[in-house]
Amino acid sequence: MKVFLVPNYYKNEAVDSGLRLELWLNRQGAEVVWAQDQRSKIVAQPDIEGCDLVISLGGDGTLLRAARIVGYREIPILGLSYGHVGFLTAASPSERDVISVVSDALAGELHVSRRATLDVDVVGEAGEEAPSTVNTFALNDLALTRGPLSDMVEFDITVSGHHIDRLRGDGVVVSTATGSTGYALSAGGPIVSPDYSGMVCVPIAPHTIQARAFLTSPSDVVEIAMSHERPSVPAIAVDGQFITSEVTVDRVVVRRGPGDILLLDYGPESFYNSVSRVFYGVHHGR
Repeated sequence: MKVFLVPNYYKNEAVDSGLRLELWLNRQGAEVVWAQDQRSKIVAQPDIEGCDLVISLGGDGTLLRAARIVGYREIPILGLSYGHVGFLTAASPSERDVISVVSDALAGELHVSRRATLDVDVVGEAGEEAPSTVNTFALNDLALTRGPLSDMVEFDITVSGHHIDRLRGDGVVVSTATGSTGYALSAGGPIVSPDYSGMVCVPIAPHTIQARAFLTSPSDVVEIAMSHERPSVPAIAVDGQFITSEVTVDRVVVRRGPGDILLLDYGPESFYNSVSRVFYGVHHGR
């Protein structure tokens, strides 16, 4: 058995728990591999191939980092919370002993929550050569927003070839159900059950009262095309990580990813318990 640890290296408690888990896992005969330290300038990432379990030790940001490492491989991810929110994590040390949680995961006693992902293409304008494309993965969302040199962005939004509208404003968020409680929610979108596998599209501060958030089907393709009549330089972030492009952005194409992220938790009620805890301040005993 091979286990991949992704700690928040800026939190001593998370690293210490990882070291404790490594000792325990080694006694169980498991091979343990650690993710690269974010503070390191070494680019190469340790090999995740052949891993049976990925353990994230940190907050939701650390879990999103683990998801980027896993990509579409569908390796189960167990999130242990050492952050402020821990919306995506299964438990925190204050709730359960971390070794007992990992033991439950290895024994197959945890619920597997399949989370839809996004496959994102950022396409540059066509010049003398073919347009360049940056492809990336997201568990939470794609956010196209006005950049530091723009007072607003103007764009056309199309779903599976059907033109929805031309919008002006601060931008747009396209999220999964998992990401619906992040930037999309802050922009006025709905909280969506993680079982939903379509996309959530939410305009950010649109210059009209008619623009509304909407949901797509799992098979839809969302295209955001930058206006040529009012050119601007947008900022594009995927799961909070900004994408740099050497060419002018022409459009962004978002579709459901070819694989899901498998999050381990203590049951379907974990999502609704997290909603009431994080957004309504209600604390539930386990």
